[in-house]
Amino acid sequence: MRALLIFLVFFPTLALANDRPITAEEFERIVTGKTFSYATGGAPYGAEEYLGNRRVRWTFLDGECTEGSWYESGEYICFVYDNIPDPQCWTFFMRSGRLSARFSGQSTSTDLFETERQDEPLFCLGPEVGV
Repeated sequence: MRALLIFLVFFPTLALANDRPITAEEFERIVTGKTFSYATGGAPYGAEEYLGNRRVRWTFLDGECTEGSWYESGEYICFVYDNIPDPQCWTFFMRSGRLSARFSGQSTSTDLFETERQDEPLFCLGPEVGV
């Protein structure tokens, strides 16, 4: 009984610690030099290569990539891409050793979850070719 009481007292604290957004410094340390693949709702969503100097390369897994950068804005990590000038701001969490991200103002049902982390760069096709 005493163990149950201790668990009930400390469980909320553990849950809150797990949901603490990571800082920009933590994020930078985790991602720089890596490529992360993300999924939502059990389906692949996209991948991002985190370069030095807070530069990034994103793909929706269609072979086309867009360049951008990220910056800290409060508890958010915001991304600006060459073809999407409006900031895309996310709160990042570390859960069970993997990143998860929640778009600003969205519910948990749209969270992205890290599915793979690798050292290789993204595979990006060249510019569109045609007549």
